[in-house]
Amino acid sequence: MTKTKFFVIASLLSASVGMQAGGLLTNTNQSIAFNRNFAREAAIGIDGVYANPAGVAFLPEGFHLSFNVQNIYQTRVINSAITLPAYQGTPFYQPFKLNGGDENGYKRYVGKASVPVLPSFQAARNIGKWSFQAGFGIVGGGGKAAFNSGLPSFESQFAMIPGMLYAQGITSSAPGYSMQSYVNGQQYNFGLQIGAAYKINENLSVYGGARFNYMLNKYEGSILNISANIDGKEQNLYDYFDARAKGLTQLAIQATTQANQTTDPATKAKFEGAAKQYQAAADKLNATKKDFKDRYLDCTQRGWGVTPIIGIDYKIGKWNFAAKYEFTTKLNIENDTKRDDTGLFKDGVNTPSDLPGLLAIGAQYEVLENLRVMAGYHYFFDKDARMDKNKQRYLSGNTQEFLAGVEWDITPSITVSAGGQRTKYGLGDGKYLSDLSFVTSSYSLGFGAKVKVAKNMHLNVAYFFTDYEKFNKEYETTVKSNGTNVTIQNVDNFTRTNKAFGVGLDITL
Repeated sequence: MTKTKFFVIASLLSASVGMQAGGLLTNTNQSIAFNRNFAREAAIGIDGVYANPAGVAFLPEGFHLSFNVQNIYQTRVINSAITLPAYQGTPFYQPFKLNGGDENGYKRYVGKASVPVLPSFQAARNIGKWSFQAGFGIVGGGGKAAFNSGLPSFESQFAMIPGMLYAQGITSSAPGYSMQSYVNGQQYNFGLQIGAAYKINENLSVYGGARFNYMLNKYEGSILNISANIDGKEQNLYDYFDARAKGLTQLAIQATTQANQTTDPATKAKFEGAAKQYQAAADKLNATKKDFKDRYLDCTQRGWGVTPIIGIDYKIGKWNFAAKYEFTTKLNIENDTKRDDTGLFKDGVNTPSDLPGLLAIGAQYEVLENLRVMAGYHYFFDKDARMDKNKQRYLSGNTQEFLAGVEWDITPSITVSAGGQRTKYGLGDGKYLSDLSFVTSSYSLGFGAKVKVAKNMHLNVAYFFTDYEKFNKEYETTVKSNGTNVTIQNVDNFTRTNKAFGVGLDITL
């Protein structure tokens, strides 16, 4: 059998568990106020420590605090198919059919990500014209994603096994294959932001600050019990080739013994030649069986970086305008590998994992004394952010987001709001995407309320969901079988679901 490499692939861009629309690694849902109305770029509130830090200077003097907790659930769905034109007319033409694929050759993989508790915190102390601010949140990732049945990038290689066995004359009346595959990825980018805003006059304020980012990723994975149907029986392939190799080695020993027991030169040469052939075949099978051994991965990655941030807010009449710019963050993550049977996560290796820069601008208009409308725009500089193997070069453009919202004070104590967001990624032909790391463009809708529960205290509640588009990636790959190249036609259809519920408490002291 042609030797084939099988890898457990899990990078955290891999299971990058981004919980909300944003740049390719960015969470923008840093408050419940955002969840109920996404267009917060020009709103004045304590949540502005993240969304509009310059505008926080227009809050009254004193301490302003905000505590927020979100509960988020997400699924990632991949429908994948592989086709081998060279095997048309055989059971190996659409290999996923041999292990649970549908009649069209597609197999469905579902990864579930959950963040039971996603916390964030904002604080500001306004003194005169100054506003001193601090905020904490998980600005990237924030949960874990588990694919309990593996991923198509794993299985597509194993799906070739029955065809390769058939090419070697190892047949079965009911060809098939199986394996136990599991991937669990976690990503957390903890962000601590500090800065200060200065109110130049009653209409204009500016902000300068920085966010300190600490990245923590963890990946665990395994591929176990790689098996195929041989002669009508399910066989663990490592054990199968091991047994055959041991049998050939025993024959080589016997031939060597027979060669040593004869004095006839011709007979001796015959047995020695047979011994060499048996041993060569055994060595080949011993090399082959290594491709089917159980494989494990246990790797933790860590890194840190600093994001400079500047902002401005301008008030005039019933209008408020604001802008914020976050610089691209240079960040490397280093492998701390406990076990890596894949050879892909060597201990101590550093991988670039920059956080993309962000330009956010917004406007708010007071239609009535108790009614406000707002709009915003985000532009993420994804193509300037270094990624593993420079895969950012496959993007056709940077991420753009368009946001709109409305707030209505039903009474002095109750405010309701709603907002929408359109996220558009520049995915090009999809080469950037992999089954372990993918995003698709989307629409989000959020709504909720703010209720005054005490003289200096407001409760925020909100729910939002995201409707993701489907992205179809088609491409060709080749593998070598029996010394010839075999073309594989691949189709991956990506989509996701996302929903979140949150509660928060704003306090003024």
